[in-house]
Amino acid sequence: MSTMNTMELDGYTAVIQYNPETDAFRGEVQGINGGADFYGKTPEELRREFRASLDFFLQTCAKHGIAPRKAASGKFMVRLPQALHEQAATVAAAHGISLNALVERALRHEVQSA
Repeated sequence: MSTMNTMELDGYTAVIQYNPETDAFRGEVQGINGGADFYGKTPEELRREFRASLDFFLQTCAKHGIAPRKAASGKFMVRLPQALHEQAATVAAAHGISLNALVERALRHEVQSA
């Protein structure tokens, strides 16, 4: 079983997973045009490797003229069970807002609570 967490560096966020079988952490930088991951046995080692991996990634992007960040479109499709969809539409209507606004409100709440 792995546990998830995040680590931030220079405005970039990495998802961190711990693997008890190898007794090591793995980080993967999110929202970028490419891949950047790093490994460490301790939080200190993980931070050092995050810095090295991010620096290498940013240097590579600069060398090839690639924007480091991947822009989110602001659109995504959500698949829900039919009953939940109907309940959500009813709640949205009762609040006088669109289903999209209800989903945005719920996501904002979850992201801020994380």
